[in-house]
Amino acid sequence: MTRLSVNINKIATLRNSRGGNIPDVVEAAINCQKFGAEGITIHPRPDERHIKRQDVYDLKPIITTELNIEGYPDEDFLKLVTNVKATQVTLVPDSPDQLTSDHGWDIPANKEFLREVIKRLKEEGIRTSIFVDPESKMIEEANIIGADRIELYTASYAAKYGENPEKAIAPFVTAAKTADMLGLCINAGHDLNLKNLQYFIGMIPSVKEVSIGHALIADALYLGLRNTIREYLECIR
Repeated sequence: MTRLSVNINKIATLRNSRGGNIPDVVEAAINCQKFGAEGITIHPRPDERHIKRQDVYDLKPIITTELNIEGYPDEDFLKLVTNVKATQVTLVPDSPDQLTSDHGWDIPANKEFLREVIKRLKEEGIRTSIFVDPESKMIEEANIIGADRIELYTASYAAKYGENPEKAIAPFVTAAKTADMLGLCINAGHDLNLKNLQYFIGMIPSVKEVSIGHALIADALYLGLRNTIREYLECIR
């Protein structure tokens, strides 16, 4: 069954816009889990424009599900995720000033670097996931370097879904078949929402986890956090 991990970056963005601690990201994570989320995702960036380093340490003790930490694996990031013993680390190829993740890894061009990062994380008992575009070649390479999972970057699916769902999902179905054949578990994320999520999971039922933040937190402004999480879980199940 697909698990829902709620990305709480946007809650931290709102807090940081005013200073202080409203809304409280720790309380938000506690409530997300209480309302049914099966994981919490955070993406601490070097400029701390949303999740701050201290948030990572504050969040870890209250996680009763799974803590998924996304980020570019520089030395500071690796020290952070190993110090808190994240359940899963999702490796993304973001530059420090990037607004949001917008492409997957070119794994052949970064093969030895990523191999060493994954080896280091596995030695710490941390599950690894690598952010990829829906390309079978990249999924094969992810398997070669020892990743436990891939995370399919779903922005292109979301952008094309309204026009032609079958065409939008096609490359993801092919990519998922490759991952399934190799024994790689599949995560997915980016621009998934209440309109397109059910179809995505229906077409790729082997997805282990979806990580959703921006759309879910935006929906919660209108529906409330409890109702929003319930609706996302209904889409999945």
